[in-house]
Amino acid sequence: MKKMIALTLATLMLLSLCACGVEKTGGEISYDIPEGKQIPDDAVLNIMISSHPSWPYDENWKVWEYIKEAVGGTININAVPETDFNTKFTLVMAAPDQLPDLFSFGGYPPDFASYCEQGAFLAFDDYRELLPDYNEFWENVSEDERWMIETRKSADGKVYYTPVHGLERSTNIRGWLYRKDILDKHGLKVPETMDELYEVSKRLKEIYPDSYPFCLRTALRNINVIGSSWKENFHYDAYYDFNADEWCYGTREDVMYDIVVFLNKMVSEKLAAPDCFTMNTSSWQELVTTDRGFIMPEYQVRIDFFNNIARANNPEFTMAAMMPPKAEDGVNKVNKYNNPPQGYAVANTGNAGNIANAWRYINWLYTDEACELVSWGKEGETYEVVNGERKFITGDAGESVQTLYGINTRGTTIRFDPDAIGATISKEQYDVTDFLLEHTVENLNPTTWVALSVDESAKIADLNTSLDTFISENIQKFVIGQRPLSEWDDFKAELSKLPVDELLAVYEEAYNRVK
Repeated sequence: MKKMIALTLATLMLLSLCACGVEKTGGEISYDIPEGKQIPDDAVLNIMISSHPSWPYDENWKVWEYIKEAVGGTININAVPETDFNTKFTLVMAAPDQLPDLFSFGGYPPDFASYCEQGAFLAFDDYRELLPDYNEFWENVSEDERWMIETRKSADGKVYYTPVHGLERSTNIRGWLYRKDILDKHGLKVPETMDELYEVSKRLKEIYPDSYPFCLRTALRNINVIGSSWKENFHYDAYYDFNADEWCYGTREDVMYDIVVFLNKMVSEKLAAPDCFTMNTSSWQELVTTDRGFIMPEYQVRIDFFNNIARANNPEFTMAAMMPPKAEDGVNKVNKYNNPPQGYAVANTGNAGNIANAWRYINWLYTDEACELVSWGKEGETYEVVNGERKFITGDAGESVQTLYGINTRGTTIRFDPDAIGATISKEQYDVTDFLLEHTVENLNPTTWVALSVDESAKIADLNTSLDTFISENIQKFVIGQRPLSEWDDFKAELSKLPVDELLAVYEEAYNRVK
């Protein structure tokens, strides 16, 4: 049996190839695709992948065996270590004759928007005829999942970078965690307000004098995580206020002063560490695992991380999720960050046949078949069914499914079954996913995803250079007491001389294109 694609489509593809120094070689579009495959037997797809340092690409991984078997043809993987990828990417883009058919990124690479503007990458919108499964999948997602594709739109309103589905239930989920065993042991109520957090921290400090109960790290960055506790959607820098429908800059708002006053009180009373802005990860982990840090805004994955480490010596140790505490005008939610960064892009090689096959490959990744294979693999090989539940086969050594099979690694996670993630973590951690997402604001701050033109990107980088340095230095000084709070008005006057409005104007123009 053979699949046929209309001749008009082939013509459309040839006409739509952009310049960018790419010679339009044409190339034959083969229609001879075996039944059950995606590309012809004699087709070759070249894919350049950013290889994650924790799970460097292994050509023997089962997941790639399954992908190649299902897609057909020949798939060549050029796996470049993540640390070298951006350099390699830039070199490859400078030599159009070396372009692979597909790039698999761990996140947006340097100057991606510029390359899209020049025509080096192709838009999904221009090849919808080759993407029936992709189209059907995204047309049928729920309304509250539309952000996953909306946030992938480029400056021209088109999508050049694969939207990812399923990993939003496991990637960068933020929330508030606490030592449940400690609070339960001492009969302490889980704080629901910032005032209660202060009182509980004071009591814990009395019981554990060497502790910093509010175990905050990377404090400036975490202000953006917990900002909604004072005002929904609040960030200390540029952010979009979805309630007021306007762009704001948090540090010049009164809300920022309230946050600084609170953090200053926590630090001055030694309820939070004096180095909460600069504390390294190992020092922070030591505080938590030695009963000297109890309540914190953190990633969901830290539940298993700490429980697995600490329970070897203390079986009662329990890190759990709690509702985010709030100030008077805030909400019991954290800001949203669970937007998976990885994705694919189709390069404009100028070869219509290769381009068609690349789109067929991308299209297949959104099918039920692909989701099953890349998420679980095959029964008896990568997982088994025990008491009606699927469990990965990892052996006594407890190796990860990434290391063993390549599941949930770069190039494979476009549409993914969240339950497969659940099978790799404790029930204790997985069961709080819905709770954490219910206590996360609805919308991503557009600064994390809005598509900027090359000029806009350069302008924002330039404007932020002075703003970031000024704010980070001064906020830290106010919190740790190196600059008195009485000088806050002076600080705001100094800030008013910096190009905040100019920065917000750039974001506003970019956001209005896709709003």
